[in-house]
Amino acid sequence: MPPSATSVSRIIHRAWRGTPLGLGIVIMCSSLGLAVFGPVIAPYDPQIPVSAAAEPPPRLRDLAPLILKSLQGRLANPVHWFGTDDSGLDIFSRVIAAPRVDVLIALAATGLSLGAGTLLGLIAGYYSNWMTEALTRASDVIQSFPLFILAMVLVALTGRNVGNIIVTLAVLFIPVYLRLTRAQVLSERTRNYVEAARATGNRELVIALRHVLPNSLAPSLIQAPITIGAAILQTAGISFVGAGVRPPTPEWGIMIASSANSIILGEWWPSVFPGLAISLTVLGYALVGNALENRYG
Repeated sequence: MPPSATSVSRIIHRAWRGTPLGLGIVIMCSSLGLAVFGPVIAPYDPQIPVSAAAEPPPRLRDLAPLILKSLQGRLANPVHWFGTDDSGLDIFSRVIAAPRVDVLIALAATGLSLGAGTLLGLIAGYYSNWMTEALTRASDVIQSFPLFILAMVLVALTGRNVGNIIVTLAVLFIPVYLRLTRAQVLSERTRNYVEAARATGNRELVIALRHVLPNSLAPSLIQAPITIGAAILQTAGISFVGAGVRPPTPEWGIMIASSANSIILGEWWPSVFPGLAISLTVLGYALVGNALENRYG
């Protein structure tokens, strides 16, 4: 007996609900894998030219034969799958090596901001004094400025290196986690388990760290994948305007900036492929964050 229309639509709905999360996890795991192994598995050194002039990627109709020959080990000449740029650098090698910079910066900045923001949010939400009020006002001041412009200025002032970019992004993302944690702590501190812990003689600091904080982490953890995607965009944007990491480091923003003027000459591949890599990576983290929010938010 064929399934009813309702059963079919229910199956499709369940499959569709799981698809974005699965796709996001695949993209996220791929970006993490490339951040660790990308420069190792790159067919060419991402910082050493391999040809004298810009070379376009293979045409779509030629890809299948090239892939087959590559698998059989019968390629007469090396293939630049994404072409090369004006400096002769292999685009494919640089695209898969760039996550070591972009993704690791995003992960480090998010980890620092998550740790500092949740602790400051716990203090601002659990205690009521002038210090907590000062924390809240300081976060308001930071969030009142455009994030990208403030990040660009701070990196330019502190120096163009990976460590300064990580610290700058972490400081700018702290107010997000401070506010999320503070709002949750304000709700949790009135719960019965807090009164029970206080009645058994626990100190306020112990109650805050052992009981309130673990129950207030969910919003911040759900926000973390979104922040990673935003940090990747900020890192690429800062490098695009010339205030980020220095060339010829393989980094998506630098790759787009160095070849942007060549698009009008018909050389689209040096900028399009790193742009697609940024979009796909940020989409993956956004899908994971959205799925977590729908399930646990």
